Formats: sequence, C-alpha cells, structure tokens
Amino acid sequence: MVDLSTAARRARRLLPVSGLCAALALLAAGMPLAAAAQAQPAATGHVDYDLEDTIIHPVHALHGMVSSESALASDIGVEVLRKGGNAVDAAVAVGFALAVTMPNSGNIGGGGFMVLHDGRTGKDTAIDFREVAPAGATRDMYLDAAGNVVQDKSLFTQAAIGVPGTVAGLTYALEHYGTMKRADLVAPAVRLANNGFPVGETLAGLFVAERNHLMAWEGTRKVFSHAGRLPVAGELLRNPDLGRSLALIGRDGAKAFYD
Repeated sequence: MVDLSTAARRARRLLPVSGLCAALALLAAGMPLAAAAQAQPAATGHVDYDLEDTIIHPVHALHGMVSSESALASDIGVEVLRKGGNAVDAAVAVGFALAVTMPNSGNIGGGGFMVLHDGRTGKDTAIDFREVAPAGATRDMYLDAAGNVVQDKSLFTQAAIGVPGTVAGLTYALEHYGTMKRADLVAPAVRLANNGFPVGETLAGLFVAERNHLMAWEGTRKVFSHAGRLPVAGELLRNPDLGRSLALIGRDGAKAFYD
C-alpha cells in the first residue's frame, strides 16, 4: 500500500498537448516515470488545444505523485498507486482516463512518448508511440491538381488522420513494465465515459472556441451537442461509444483497436 499525501492527490500541471501528450510524473515501487510529448505547430489553419497557461504552485509528497492535466485522471492514477501498482500501472490508467476527460487532446486517436527510469537498475527507457502516416499516404495528398496546398485538408478532414499510437504504446508499456491487469486499469476510464464527468471551465471554453468544427460532423455532434448546443461548465459529458471502445481494449488489448 502506497501512502500518498492529500496534496499529491491533487497535483496537476497544465500545459499544451497534442494527442495523448499529457505529462505524467510518477514515483512508485522504485520506478519513477515521466511521460511527455511535444505539440507541433499546425502548418495551416488554427487549432485551440488550450486557452490559458495557468501556473500551479509546487506540491510535495514522500512516496509518490501523479501529475496530469485532469484532476479526475490524476486521482485515478493515485488510486492505482494506493492499491500497490507501480508508476507504469498508474501512467496507463491515467492515459486511458485522459481519453475521456480531455477530448481536446488526451485521446486514443493520438499518440505520445513515455520515458521511464528504473530506480533499482538505473536504466532509462523511452517508448515512442506517436502517430505514423497511413500506408496509403502520398507526398502530394494535400495538394490540388495544380500543385497548391488545399487549405486545412491536413487538419480537419479524414486525410488529416494518422494511425494512432496511444493504445499500442500504453498496452506495450503495461505488458513490459507494469504489474496490474489491463482491464482493471482501463475500468475507471470506462466508468467515466459511461457515467459522465462534469465539464470544467477550460474545456467549456474550448468547446466554444471549436464550435464550428465540433458541429460540422455528425460524429462530433452526437457526442458534444446537447439539444443543439455545446456543454457548459458544470454539465455532465457522457460518451458511451468511447466507453464501449475502452471496455473492448480492456478486455482484448490493442487488437480490439487495430484489428
């Protein structure tokens, strides 16, 4: 059983992220871990991932700490540590939870990096699970017949999507460095998706900023449109389709997502 301070339970840090790229800083069972990824500037158009840069005062803990951009996700990671899980177990649980609580960036449709340090052996390991281009991608896929760049085609169309790496990366990390069962670590994210979570001020602001994009597609309207309007702060956001996908990943692993 890992003894964590109340302050550590609430630890979180806000920073720009892309895909899963939420920073995780964990220390448990002798294995510290920090996972981070860098957001790349858009070549065309404009995408809002965060609207503010809030500085949080440092907090301290004796035995372990979880840091992410979502307090709900961080609490899930802390609970994993309390149950005896190691840093990777907590990171995996947080990563899947962010897929629910951070639809703007922390999702299973993206990718990221994980950097691990084993306190027992001193060995450092980096796992790269950023997205890769689909097999059908070509050099000129974002150009028109005249060779000119098609505005926003690389951002807001089906052609903008890479092969996601998040599920492969998190399940790989768990299989090689974790200790707990995959289904147990994914279960909290499934509950969040099915039962809903209260939308915060920052996420509500992002919904307003991205309204035109969210309302343009049937799939995003199904999730984010509440009677023709976007959720406001304090309202519950549910995503049962995502909950079903996460449950399958918990049961069958990466093959449920890729095969």
